[in-house]
Amino acid sequence: MGTKPKSETKKRPAAPSTTGATVGYETQLWQMADALRGSMDAAEYKHVVLGLIFLKYISDAFEEQHAKLEAERTQGADPEDPDEYRAHNVFWVPPEARWAHLKGQARQPTIGRLVDDAMAGIERDNPALKGVLPKDYA
Repeated sequence: MGTKPKSETKKRPAAPSTTGATVGYETQLWQMADALRGSMDAAEYKHVVLGLIFLKYISDAFEEQHAKLEAERTQGADPEDPDEYRAHNVFWVPPEARWAHLKGQARQPTIGRLVDDAMAGIERDNPALKGVLPKDYA
């Protein structure tokens, strides 16, 4: 009685802008993905993308726990102690592998090497991940 079906009330998201200086990060990511995809086959591309998604995921989980530990510093918490993260089933992410650090270096010609080093550092500090992460970004 006067209510529209959900399909009629939903608004479609606007397409990302593609005009020069106003390119958003979503469009930039899509353009980078297209560029990568053009230079490798789908099987290889899948591992590249999944590795980066995993790196972002563990970095986000790490940063969330880091913020909690910073807030608890007066009670003796140490945000730079890897055991504080392991106790909460969060992977320790060394400083050079943290997403914010890598994001700040994203335009450097050595970004592939930096991502490889980040993956190696994460494996080094988290034995459960030894030999699992891709290191073929350079």
